[in-house]
Amino acid sequence: MKPQWILIANASHARLFQQEADGHLTPLESFEHPASRQRSSALGDDKAGRELSGRGFGGAAFEPHIDAQRKEHLEFARELGERLERGAQQGLCESVTLFASSPFLGELKQALGAGVQRLLAGAHDVDLTAVGLAELQQRIQHELSQAA
Repeated sequence: MKPQWILIANASHARLFQQEADGHLTPLESFEHPASRQRSSALGDDKAGRELSGRGFGGAAFEPHIDAQRKEHLEFARELGERLERGAQQGLCESVTLFASSPFLGELKQALGAGVQRLLAGAHDVDLTAVGLAELQQRIQHELSQAA
């Protein structure tokens, strides 16, 4: 039987675990994205120019402004999604469960590929990134029992 993968993440840090049938957690990989912690001003975010769109023919429209920090969050979510997708395509896990803080959980879910989406067992809006390995198993079981 293949193990379950559990990703615990926030916008700047993530840990990927493998959980066997007996419930034992094994760390697989750790991810850091320090740019997500910086302020938008430190990332070089300046107010982009705006152009008013006329109602007539040939008016210009720009996409909504996304600040630099949110761009970094989306980049980290994409990186994590790609890693999970590689594992899913290689058949390394039976299912994937996400534990991430809001709004990063939504960004992460949008970054998941089709392979991971098929294996997605659950997505929980809780930040467990600061929880130590000894307590983590209990917290995961608690969150899963609350969802059931």
